[in-house]
Amino acid sequence: MEDNYKNGEEMGTRYDQSDMTRMGKIQELKRKHRSARERRPGRFILDVHVDLCWIRADYTDNVRNGINASETTISFNISIAFGLTRCGKCRSPTSGGQYHWVSELASPNYQRVLSYITGWMSVLAWQAGAASGSFLTGTIIQGLISVKDPSYEPENWQGTLFVFAMILVIYFFNVYAASWMPRIQNLLLALHILCFVVVITVLWAMAPRQPASAVLLEFSNTGGWSSIGLALMVGQISAIYAGLSSDATAHMSEEVRDAGRYVPIAIVWGFFTNGAMAIVLVITYLFAIPSLEDALDDPTGFPFIYVFKNAVGTAGVNGLTSIILIPVIFSNILFNASTARQTYAFARDKGLPFAKWICKVNPKRKLPVNAIGLSCVISGLLALINIGSDTAFHAIISLNVAALMWTYVVSIGCLLYRRLSCPETLPPQRWSMGKYGIWVNAAALVYVAFAFFFSFWPTSTPVTLTTFNWSVVIFSAVFIISVAMYIFKGQKEYAGPVISVRRDAMPQARVHRHSIRRET
Repeated sequence: MEDNYKNGEEMGTRYDQSDMTRMGKIQELKRKHRSARERRPGRFILDVHVDLCWIRADYTDNVRNGINASETTISFNISIAFGLTRCGKCRSPTSGGQYHWVSELASPNYQRVLSYITGWMSVLAWQAGAASGSFLTGTIIQGLISVKDPSYEPENWQGTLFVFAMILVIYFFNVYAASWMPRIQNLLLALHILCFVVVITVLWAMAPRQPASAVLLEFSNTGGWSSIGLALMVGQISAIYAGLSSDATAHMSEEVRDAGRYVPIAIVWGFFTNGAMAIVLVITYLFAIPSLEDALDDPTGFPFIYVFKNAVGTAGVNGLTSIILIPVIFSNILFNASTARQTYAFARDKGLPFAKWICKVNPKRKLPVNAIGLSCVISGLLALINIGSDTAFHAIISLNVAALMWTYVVSIGCLLYRRLSCPETLPPQRWSMGKYGIWVNAAALVYVAFAFFFSFWPTSTPVTLTTFNWSVVIFSAVFIISVAMYIFKGQKEYAGPVISVRRDAMPQARVHRHSIRRET
């Protein structure tokens, strides 16, 4: 543990050192994201979460299941309800995230198996999400080509090649340009806001306008569901998908200075800031969409490109889509960074095969280069599936929602168990919601359980082999594999991070907690 106190600039503040010592971890990564004055965690969460504003309105499932008034309702409800899951985050600021919290908070009798399965599901969710981000970038580029050349027919193999190109960009920036990322995030923050203002201004000034009654009062259900309410429930899943990346900063905790305080602040403010921007964008988008049927049938595959085509010419569509695409590309880069850190952390606790190799940190760059490369390889392998069957590929990447909802259900459930049964054993924290925390956690648990249930539903009826949501099959298979891995391998090698936690090694956190109470 003495190594934690060397090279203080890289090791972070005394609070970071105290947190790492308490968790029994050695500071191997460089804390290059500053937080006290420059608020870099805030910038990080905004840039990773940038796709919420742009892609929030892009998915056909949202358009099909709950447009106009119900889509506006979804946007508002998701921003509030899903935001509750962010308010109790990062009690222990580690790259491991949910599986680590489960290990610390669950009953000692069940912490090993629950933490192990949660770790597997978290790795699955982030790896699937990384692949889906690169795939989305490629399909948007194919959509742009369709605008320029209406005779162009997108092929699956072409989309896979675009994914490979995106993976090369991701690897370069996350390994060779990692030191530039804090500066690049400054630029991206400005670009993010500028792009938002440009798109909103163009659509309100130049797009055809729907009457307010159609946007705010009319409900549509073209997914074949028995009621508008059910269509709204199914349609919310892709909205949740757009908000999942707000969790990314938690997995970068070991590279953020003063992480125990500023990471949860960044998560909460980043989510609600982007949520407010998303609501504005969705309302603007709904006012600007002249025909639901035409939007669904647009050859580009993206309703938002259809909206642009009705507002501006081909050059304008290319320009607007390009300024959206650039932030999305960088959000993929930062999403992969969080994916690699989560994978690195779980391997460090011996939760994955070949753990020693995966968790190895490059001593010169102070980066988990092997985990970064592995994440890129997994994205490439998943992209190959798209060549043979886009249905199978979409089933795998749709696991991002289901698997992550599982990790939230378990981690928040364990937190509530600890709050109610023995609150005095909770680890100290530097950011808290006080007496409202338990109610926020309870509401969040209800919502994520609800979202987990609907994440397995198909997007429309009648259900066929193509429209069936195969993620339930893959989720079940991975769950069974993780249980089997625990029985034959995990029980012998995986103890859970709680085994290295030191309850007597938190002086800085304890002092700060008491000072907050006195100030309150």
